[in-house]
Amino acid sequence: MKAAPFTFHRAESLDHALDLLARHGGDCKPIAGGQSLVPMMAMRLARPSVLVDINRLDALKARHDAPDHVTLGAITRQRDMEADVALRRSVPLIAEALRWVGHVQTRNRGTIGGSLVHADPSAELPLAAAVLDATLVLRSQNGGERRVPASEFFVAPMFTAANEAECLTAVEWPVWAGAGVSCAFEEVAIRHGDFAMASAACQIQLDPDGTCRRATIGLGGVAGTPLAFPDLAQRLIGRRITATLAQEAAEEAAARSEPGTDMHADAGYRRHLAVVLLRRALLRAASAATPALAA
Repeated sequence: MKAAPFTFHRAESLDHALDLLARHGGDCKPIAGGQSLVPMMAMRLARPSVLVDINRLDALKARHDAPDHVTLGAITRQRDMEADVALRRSVPLIAEALRWVGHVQTRNRGTIGGSLVHADPSAELPLAAAVLDATLVLRSQNGGERRVPASEFFVAPMFTAANEAECLTAVEWPVWAGAGVSCAFEEVAIRHGDFAMASAACQIQLDPDGTCRRATIGLGGVAGTPLAFPDLAQRLIGRRITATLAQEAAEEAAARSEPGTDMHADAGYRRHLAVVLLRRALLRAASAATPALAA
């Protein structure tokens, strides 16, 4: 199929892009990598009448490192993030999630902002953002800048808290300082690179005695948005992450999910996958953190 007719503009500055978004409203979409938007346009699931190319905006490619967070520009390529050794050390869950994102060819063009704004509930980067409660920075011509935590950003499938005149400009990822930090991302799909039937992610920090000091956990593909469970993660604090504890946390998280049914799997099987994957993620993260403490 072909996309519906549209007008193409190349933004020469962020102000130029924001002006076009303000002028055309919901008929206008920014585009950088196009790995989500273009297929939807080809199938006519999306029909913007105006596209604004933001690839030349260096301000949206910038990276800033602070002691407690890393800020990545919204059009940072996924492949660049994947190859960034320093980013892997400071925000390891990003690298874990990116292993499951599409294929090398799509990651070469796909951007962090495109994936987050697309808000596919099965996508990996939205789950990582939800689990870490990253902060999404939005700009508009008249409203200035506003910062939205990931816990409030994902509203429904393919729908976010960003309004029609706003452009995602950056994402702030929390950095966990100190020893004993580990993470894991697990997923099941029909084929590698396909949409996940279910996924699970966690990041933990263990004290020298092996007890959990800090934790965050979440599930993807089993509800209309990525799910994070801060209250369940809090129950891990001060305890060793054993197989029994991981199973309990995974079962309760899965019980709160609302998976759908399609030709690939029914809701019951997806909920079962959620239990298996979150348990596996917690145990793998705990196992990886223990040797790091001893080093």
